[in-house]
Amino acid sequence: MRYLSINREMVPAEKQTAVDVGRLLPIAALLSAALLWGSSFSAMRVSVQAMSPWSVMWLRMVIALAVILPFSIRMKTNDYRKGDWRMLLPMVLLQPCLYFLLEAYALKFTTSSQAGVISASVPLMVAVGAWLMLAEPLGRRTFAGLFLSVAGVAVLSLSGRASASAANPLLGNGLELCAMISAAMNIIFVKRLCARYNPWLLTILQLAAGTLFFSPGLVLLFRQSPTMWTVPLIFSVLLLAVVSVGAFGLYNWAMSRVPASRASAFINLVPVAAVAFGWMVLGEALSSVQCVAAVSVIVGVAISQKGA
Repeated sequence: MRYLSINREMVPAEKQTAVDVGRLLPIAALLSAALLWGSSFSAMRVSVQAMSPWSVMWLRMVIALAVILPFSIRMKTNDYRKGDWRMLLPMVLLQPCLYFLLEAYALKFTTSSQAGVISASVPLMVAVGAWLMLAEPLGRRTFAGLFLSVAGVAVLSLSGRASASAANPLLGNGLELCAMISAAMNIIFVKRLCARYNPWLLTILQLAAGTLFFSPGLVLLFRQSPTMWTVPLIFSVLLLAVVSVGAFGLYNWAMSRVPASRASAFINLVPVAAVAFGWMVLGEALSSVQCVAAVSVIVGVAISQKGA
């Protein structure tokens, strides 16, 4: 048997390989979740042009729930303890319910660029929240990486051209800030619950809550013409459902294995992925400044993963 010397201890090479894989899998899951979330922006843009946002969100949730429910019979469901509803209820209300609702209305009153700058605050909110509520250390490297990635997202957002003028920036930016607070608080609750609950079970609860919350979209769906169903629209709705299962599930699973502050850093890759998919799928321009900002975000995330 081969051995590797690590920290002056003799560790079997096979065991070390397993440890390395165990460390890489959560990172791969977080990267996949960020890419899926990034792709959803293009799909959402196609969808909301054809139907009500409430209908889009209801279809997204109900299809995703139908896909994942058959696998729920294998999940352990006896982890509930008295009083857990105090964390489970706010978890599902914060995201997907309040998060998607607040962000949808925020973008009616402010520009996507201003909203993007505010969304960059999520990792720092999570890092501070995890430090206060979960006693997670906030190392210098983690803070530096988060700061660099936040700066990159801010430049990326500001360098983009607004598609419409802001009707009420104060109201819109306030709603967007509330949406980001909802997302950050949700991550903290998920991190605490993942200590005992199956991450995929938490995903099912989120999808079920979202299906119920956005159920008015079903009524609006019946009021729309059947001729709206085109191939691009069907593909976009199905992609959104895949994102709901894959992104939420992978992110929740990774959250059970890495600190919340480090996991939240990957959220800053979402705008980068969104810009890239918008450029490839919708033909949106990708300027040189945005490319530099995207690199800054990636470097910041990489630095934050090295810990203190």
